[in-house]
Amino acid sequence: MTVLRIPGIYAGDREGGHPRERLARGTPALAPQDDVYTNHIHADDLARACVAALHRGLPQRIVHASDDTELKMGDYFDLAAALCGLPKPPRITREQAREQLSPMLLSFMSESRRLDNTRLKRELRLKLRYPTAHTGLLA
Repeated sequence: MTVLRIPGIYAGDREGGHPRERLARGTPALAPQDDVYTNHIHADDLARACVAALHRGLPQRIVHASDDTELKMGDYFDLAAALCGLPKPPRITREQAREQLSPMLLSFMSESRRLDNTRLKRELRLKLRYPTAHTGLLA
């Protein structure tokens, strides 16, 4: 059995599936010196990854189901804002975030990971339809 490790899932045509709602609310992002790396995958590519894992997955393997984008979280939201014609989110320090944000959102903004999707593309032979957040956010 293959296990898929799934990061942030997005899809512009699904309610809550795009950062535009967060941007419209003006939710801040961390300042660059405090920002963390984040990984994403478009929902359509994730569905295709699940099917590929069922048919071509190797036993006892963990596969990172993420796109090729390497962005910090604030940069991801800046990109989404630019593509949607919305203002970039305000940037705040981690200390300000502790004072202003909910514990759940602060926890989300504290995890930093850079997933390597080589197994997804080589072992599962998946060619991503949305290889970057830029292409996926436009979809």
